[in-house]
Amino acid sequence: MSAAMSALPVSVITGFLGSGKTTLLSHLLRDPALERTAVIINEFGAVGLDHLLVESSDEQILTLEGGCVCCTVRGDLVRTAGDLLARRAAGSIPRFERIVIETTGLADPAPIVHALMTDRDIADALRLESLIATVDAAAGAATLDAHPESVKQAALADCIVVTKTDLADPAANGLAERLQALNPGAPKLTAVHGAVDATRLFNGRARYDAALYEAPAHRHGGINTFCLRREKPLHAVTLGLFLQVLAEHCGAKLLRLKGLVDVVESPGRPAVIHGVQHVFHPPTWLDAWPDEERSTRIVVISQGLDAQWLQDLLEVLDDEVKACSIS
Repeated sequence: MSAAMSALPVSVITGFLGSGKTTLLSHLLRDPALERTAVIINEFGAVGLDHLLVESSDEQILTLEGGCVCCTVRGDLVRTAGDLLARRAAGSIPRFERIVIETTGLADPAPIVHALMTDRDIADALRLESLIATVDAAAGAATLDAHPESVKQAALADCIVVTKTDLADPAANGLAERLQALNPGAPKLTAVHGAVDATRLFNGRARYDAALYEAPAHRHGGINTFCLRREKPLHAVTLGLFLQVLAEHCGAKLLRLKGLVDVVESPGRPAVIHGVQHVFHPPTWLDAWPDEERSTRIVVISQGLDAQWLQDLLEVLDDEVKACSIS
């Protein structure tokens, strides 16, 4: 088993104020699929789980039913996660096998993702599994209009959970169409009275939905989504140079990048790439292609990046690498 797959999976739940994060989390913690889960909340008193508490080990860590742990962050996320891992190793708290982080309603989730991907104290022990965004069916459209934070939360998400559908129909009020335009690759799940099947959110491996790579380019609220494609395999050096250029020159404009890459040096074993703004995970490798298509597909969610420029960059870099290898 690779180091990446042996690391503990981490999921981040984000969403604007009042969008149902707390209710969703409350239901998830009762699901047997999420037994032995640690929860980090970055706002004191943000979640009302008092009726689930059965024991308090200190002012920072609370033990929940089902072997879950709730940790209220009072400082740095990295320090808190490191403390959880140390207590887990020492056996002073129940041995959890997953961490879920709930952000505040006004939070940009990108810094949390950055910490998980780059901090040397936790990056090897933890791996980002998914970023989940909650959107209120009744107020979601108005929230997207008024608050750029909510647009970014939904755009970055691997999965969007639409809540409060008992109060409004997201298809009738146009919200469903807007979310599809904003993030066409993310599955859209409906929470029924706050509940969603946990196995549909936390499935233990990265999701490779064919719809992610079939969606046409979209632009919504200053955010554009497009897919870079290439039929011929790339050289490994090309991939490294491409990600380096993006990290150095695209910065905050690159909200999210994820994809499958056909690499010359690894036939039949695609590379999985994932990045947020200027931070990228080292590529990981699948044992086989997850679908029938055997070609490179890279989804880019950005604020103002040009799809053709990135496509041309990929081609130019690979041509240069090939030329150097011949000479």
